[in-house]
Amino acid sequence: MLMPDTSVVSRLIARYRAQEHRLLHAPHDEQARRTFEDTAYTLCVLMCERTAREAVLAAERYVRLQMASGPQNLTSRTTAEGC
Repeated sequence: MLMPDTSVVSRLIARYRAQEHRLLHAPHDEQARRTFEDTAYTLCVLMCERTAREAVLAAERYVRLQMASGPQNLTSRTTAEGC
C-alpha cells in the first residue's frame, strides 16, 4: 500500500487545525466552512478514513510514528483492508 509523504500530511494537519480554529470563531462564515470541509475531505481520502475526526487522528498518529521510526516503511494496514 502506498503511504503519503509525511510532510504533506503534516501540512494538511496544520491547515485542518487552523481552519477548525477559524470556523469555531466564525461558525456562520460559509467560505471558512467550505475550506474546512475540503481539507477534511482531503485528509479522509489520504488517510483512508470515513470521518474527518478519524482521518485527522490517523494522520497525527502516522506522522508521529514516521518521526519516531525514521525513513522506514511503516504500514499499519494490510493491502487487504484497502480504502
